[in-house]
Amino acid sequence: MILLQLSAAQGPDECALAVAKALPRLQGEADELGVTVRVLEDEPGPRRGTLRSVLLALEGEQAEGLAGDWTGSLQWICPSPYRPGHARKNWFFGGAQFTAPAPELAGEIRFETLRSSGPGGQHVNTTDSAVRAIHVASGISVKVQSERSQHANKRLALLLIAQRLALRAQAQADAARAQRRDAHLQVERGNPQRVFRGERFEPAADRV
Repeated sequence: MILLQLSAAQGPDECALAVAKALPRLQGEADELGVTVRVLEDEPGPRRGTLRSVLLALEGEQAEGLAGDWTGSLQWICPSPYRPGHARKNWFFGGAQFTAPAPELAGEIRFETLRSSGPGGQHVNTTDSAVRAIHVASGISVKVQSERSQHANKRLALLLIAQRLALRAQAQADAARAQRRDAHLQVERGNPQRVFRGERFEPAADRV
């Protein structure tokens, strides 16, 4: 199983529409390749019929190749359906895949079994196949009951925990970059701690 996330990130409404349009296109390609696609999570976009992001589970021999085709920067070229006459015609969204987590991750997770709930008939309501996975160090937790067996639910839960850890690491890296950028822009122009002069960049005689 491979997790694939399509996201409009902070793009305008047109990018969220691109994600929504990409979903049936990806499903069509998956059908041709014999790959099963399931929507695990989705975040609605700002307008009806748009998606800010969608998380998919891909399964099948060709799943990795399909995910690779949808990983990275993705472009939709089309006049804006929301802003007639707008000059921009290029809208970007992104695809990111999350494959099998590192083997040691399983040892960092506490699993709890619980009874499935919600739609699904008698089977779902009378078995303890659902699992809650908790990453002890970070506190990240997920509940999975979409699979028919406890083993399969644990496998999906591991993938989801790995995906959330990856997203958290990316967010922290982005925050660090933003902090460095802000520090660069906010360099004080006066009261220097040290002064250097000339082509040879020599310290000035009078230190501050």
